[in-house]
Amino acid sequence: MLELLLTLHILSAIWLMGYLINSAYWKKRADRSGNPETIATTAQALVRADLIFMGPGIAGLLATGIWMGGITGWDRFEEPWLAASFILTVVIVVLWLAVLLPQQRRMARYASETLEGSDHSESYQRASKLWNMVTGVVTLIPLVVLVLMVFKP
Repeated sequence: MLELLLTLHILSAIWLMGYLINSAYWKKRADRSGNPETIATTAQALVRADLIFMGPGIAGLLATGIWMGGITGWDRFEEPWLAASFILTVVIVVLWLAVLLPQQRRMARYASETLEGSDHSESYQRASKLWNMVTGVVTLIPLVVLVLMVFKP
């Protein structure tokens, strides 16, 4: 059972990292196009994709990690590398729910309203800038967790 959980844990990490890198890439590409329709379509797609990719990736990581902790003994969470990895994963969840999801929804709304004739370019840029910064952090955190998980310092 432990091998299956570990496999699912690793697959969840790959799923999450793949999404984080791809979402940042496609959003940046849409923004650089300067095309309001492309920006609006991409912003709306990011909201949906988050629920399809980010949610299951995080849920898979947390569920399998906690389950493995239950199997191997909760005292394992006293190991600094494992405790730090868990805390960093929780930080990802908090940043996703508190910043990224709301910003994505704002960006999608501003971009859609711009297509309808409203001028929300400054509002979109502010939301986009915050999303870009936090996405950068959220993308780097799993790399730190990966180093912790592999090298167990």
